[in-house]
Formats: sequence, C-alpha cells, structure tokens
Amino acid sequence: IAEYIKSKLLGVKVSRFENLKKVIKSVLEESVVAILKDIPQIDVLKLIRETKEKPFVILFVGINGTGKTTTIAKFAKLLLENKFTVVLAASDTFRAGSIEQLKKHGENIGVRVISHSYGADAAAVAYDAVAHARAKGIDVVLVDTAGRMQTNKNLMDEVSKIKRVIKPHLTILTIDSLAGNDAVEQAEEFDKVLSIDAIILTKADADTKGGTALSVMYAIKKPIIYIGTGQSYADLKPFSLDEYLRIIFR
Repeated sequence: IAEYIKSKLLGVKVSRFENLKKVIKSVLEESVVAILKDIPQIDVLKLIRETKEKPFVILFVGINGTGKTTTIAKFAKLLLENKFTVVLAASDTFRAGSIEQLKKHGENIGVRVISHSYGADAAAVAYDAVAHARAKGIDVVLVDTAGRMQTNKNLMDEVSKIKRVIKPHLTILTIDSLAGNDAVEQAEEFDKVLSIDAIILTKADADTKGGTALSVMYAIKKPIIYIGTGQSYADLKPFSLDEYLRIIFR
C-alpha cells in the first residue's frame, strides 16, 4: 500500500503557497479510495433472501482466538432479527469446550446446534446440519470450525474437506483487528486454500486506527462485511466503507 501511495505522490507539483500536509492527505485519501473501490461489496441478508436454494450455507474459518464462535452467535442473532430461521453446526470437534460453548450460545439465542462427539469428522457434522436444515425447511446454516493456524497443512486440509462436502454459498474469514501484520498473512493463506468470499473483523472497537481493515482488503481484494464491536450479541455492525474512510482520515 505504501508503495502504491508513494507512486502517486511522485511527480505531484506543490506550489510554495500550498499546504504540503493537505496535498499529501488529499493524495492519500484518493489512493485509499482507488484501492478499495473495486472490491465487490456483499449484502449478505439480501443474498440470502434472493437465493432460492435453501438452506443458505455459510462456512466460518479463522485462526485460534479471533472470536469466531462468538461471531457466529452474533450473526445468528442478526439473522433471527431479520426473520430467518437458523441452525448452527458444531464442526469444531477439536478444541476442548468448543461444542459446549456453541450450544450455550444456541440456548441463549434460541437456535438449535447440530453436534457430534469430540474427535468426530468435522465435515460429517456440517453435512448433518445441512441435511437437518433441508429436512426442516430452515433458511440458513452457520458452520463453526476449529481455529487453525494458516500454516498448519493438516488442519487447512480438514477445512478444505468441509468446504468440498457442504459446498457453502459463502466462506467467511474472521480476523482479529489487533492482529497487525499477521492479519495479511492469514488472509492470503486462507484465501489461497479456501477462496474466501468475505471478512468479518472482530474486536474492531479496540483498533482505533483501522489499519488492519485496509491491509486485509487490499491483500485479497475481498470485502469486510461486518465488524465486531463488543461482547453482546448486538455488537455486530455492518461495515461501512464511507464511515471507515471518515475514521482514518479524521
């Protein structure tokens, strides 16, 4: 990004009466808008409504500690508020307590969770959740998966298998806003293996500068669709590019 902006600044003529800081800021704003304007935006709720094939399946992936399971619960709550029916798939059969965590969220928001035992085939859990939704006429399936480092080939192969088995309509990557430079590597590796459709940025309330958002969108040319802004189920907000630009250039 810095090199792109540098190339735009080279050759810009500034008269001695102009404010250099304002000129640089203007070029910076234009450059960031140019970087982001071609990234396709996704209205997930509209997409679900317009997709005739049901259930609409969304696969959530990401590394450990990004708040993926909590984000799924928040998104399920959002779907319920928009009159969709939802079922959750506990396809994280690896992390101790993960199934209970998702079931607790399910109880809290009134959504059923399909689960197997720990160590079970994660793809089979996801498949059963989709089959259940199809049989019951449920609108949306949200699939939780084990957090995995993007460099762990075996775990990346596992989530690739899940995607092959259930053929989700969307694959969403959760990224911690505070991940810094590692967020770019995460985004690139997950996108390479899974062809990510969109990003949800968690803990965005703690990232006052917004650098992670710009970096990951630039890296994989995929949109951020929601941001997590707190711990409650209501703390999932649609990502607004205009608002984001106002924040970073204020």
